[in-house]
Amino acid sequence: MEFQELSTEYKEMFEQFMIESIPDQSRTQLEESMRYSLSAGGKRLRPLILFAVLKAFGQAAEPAFPYGAALEMIHTYSLIHDDLPAMDDDDLRRGKATNHIQFSEATAILAGDALLTKAFELMTEGDASDEVKLQLIRELALNSGNQGMVGGQQADMNGENTSLSLKELESIHARKTGKLIHFAFFAGGLLAGAKDKTVSELEEMAYALGLAYQIRDDILDVQGDEVALGKRTGADAKLGKSTYPALLGMDQAKRLFSEKLDRALELNQRIMERETDYDVELLDSFIHSLEIESK
Repeated sequence: MEFQELSTEYKEMFEQFMIESIPDQSRTQLEESMRYSLSAGGKRLRPLILFAVLKAFGQAAEPAFPYGAALEMIHTYSLIHDDLPAMDDDDLRRGKATNHIQFSEATAILAGDALLTKAFELMTEGDASDEVKLQLIRELALNSGNQGMVGGQQADMNGENTSLSLKELESIHARKTGKLIHFAFFAGGLLAGAKDKTVSELEEMAYALGLAYQIRDDILDVQGDEVALGKRTGADAKLGKSTYPALLGMDQAKRLFSEKLDRALELNQRIMERETDYDVELLDSFIHSLEIESK
């Protein structure tokens, strides 16, 4: 199976699961606002990675829907807050008006808060043992909070209009972008019952791909198409953000991007050599799907 086939098989079913997990209960527009951003589209990259890891080990994806939904809700809440005027001040996300434009700044803030807390409610569901659920809850909290994504976002804002080194830039993005991708790989390996060494290599793969994904995003912010991306380009330069193309030049940024993808492919091959009946093609096809067409 290839990653695109997995996406076709599970994406619509998974999205329906997420939307149905947020019924109207507050007697306000809050749930509508939550569902608005959740249903705005997007690749569902992080939960699909989790499902791909499970499928690569011959495990079913459907029992992991609550954990994938929790991950996507945290990602979506971060985007709602990122788009606010106090942060990136965007009015377009995934080709639609951002949450605070569609509703209000106050409602957008509360919708993000509600998605964050809903995520941990969902983490208590599913068929995993209580011990595994506790590990997953702890890992998601660490990857999402001040040591992970949120800390990376703060460091990213602190770095605006500042000259950062490559090491500093990678540290920011390993947290801001990489930590939720790390959770997807870690959770998939844990739920699949993979060997400890394999889980460690999945985590290392996640680190390489988290940085690759951010480098890719930086490159596309310079040379990407707004219609295809569903968001404004050139935003990084406008905000004075340090980016890989700005720091290294476009050619070197593309070279570093390719190195990260190659490292991920190498780690995937190592896992195949250790684990019996491991579908190496699934994650290989995902890694290749990140490649950028030459211009």
